[in-house]
Amino acid sequence: MAVNTTPESPLPVGEVSRLIGGWIDRLGAVWVEGQITQLSRRPGAGVVFLTLRDPSYDISVSVTCYRQVFDAVADVVGEGARVVVHAKPEWYAPRGQLSLRAAEIKPVGVGELLARLEQLKKSLAREGLFAPERKKPLPFLPHLVGLVCGRASAAERDVLENARHRWPAVRFEVRNVAVQGVHAVPQVVQAVKELDGIDEVDVIIVARGGGSVEDLLPFSDEQLVRAVAACRTPVVSAIGHEPDTPLLDYVADVRASTPTDAAKKVVPDVGEEYERVRLLRDRARRCVRALVEREERGLAHALARPSVQDPHRMIDERAEQVASLLDRGRRTLRHHLDRADSELTHTHARVVALSPAATLKRGYAVLQRADGHAVRDPGEVAAGEALRARVSEGEFSVRVDA
Repeated sequence: MAVNTTPESPLPVGEVSRLIGGWIDRLGAVWVEGQITQLSRRPGAGVVFLTLRDPSYDISVSVTCYRQVFDAVADVVGEGARVVVHAKPEWYAPRGQLSLRAAEIKPVGVGELLARLEQLKKSLAREGLFAPERKKPLPFLPHLVGLVCGRASAAERDVLENARHRWPAVRFEVRNVAVQGVHAVPQVVQAVKELDGIDEVDVIIVARGGGSVEDLLPFSDEQLVRAVAACRTPVVSAIGHEPDTPLLDYVADVRASTPTDAAKKVVPDVGEEYERVRLLRDRARRCVRALVEREERGLAHALARPSVQDPHRMIDERAEQVASLLDRGRRTLRHHLDRADSELTHTHARVVALSPAATLKRGYAVLQRADGHAVRDPGEVAAGEALRARVSEGEFSVRVDA
């Protein structure tokens, strides 16, 4: 229950410690898992002191147990071992310190660890953290490579030497961390986050040499896996050797079998690139040469054509055809004109032969009344009516006699 206090009526430290102890005493015994970081077995002492640490977080708790409780597992448990402890929380009021009184200690076997890792692997896979579409491609030539590894380790030496041998100008931003033990996970996570926050870092390598299953457990920690999954920078996992597959290998963008392999995957070989450039340059030259030669052959073929060698030949040939067609047109037109003239002469002769003037020349006359109508019937005129007689050479007046 909450305690009512004021600045005028505060609780003494002893009372606060007593209340905390009372609340903790109400807790029952619990099973706790952790890694032993400190172990104190004093000769002749009946109590063994342990420090139990959470590998994923910077949290530790003191554990005490009777010697006979620890002696039952002393042959298989030591510093660095993972254990499960059945303990009762206790509060030591004089120092204000929380501890656990262990009644039973069980070592966590390799088989059990592997089973838990497999269960964690399936859970993370269902979340999509291992999905191929999440993988980011590596840059062709990184400007700055981030490296997370143990201090003065073989993994660091392998990555740096092989990378600089392949590309001497490569630059590294190195973070030396603990790669096993209880401090490994928080240090590796912090190093990865720091490197991911540097804009110049184009790729991050997390490297460590081989080791036992227990040694590689930090690289299967859920906190580290999620930190790598959240990185915006491509991450290369180079943990252990070919058979070693911590969960970091599944979430990383690229998995390298060894630290040396990581250097080969991240940094191109300058000799190979020079050779590739030479081959591409030779190929480009061959392509350009073939193109020029093909165009030269095409130009020579075009220049060899008669129309190019003697461009006026076609005009001359067409001029002869035009002259021939012009003569033919003239002859045809002349023929048509002659035939039309002949037909016109014949038509004119027929018209002249059939015209009234020709008839008048033969001695005939045409009588016309005053209104100009020709007289065709004697009944059309009256006695004494004046008419006009038209003959071949002119006309004269006549009068009808009764």
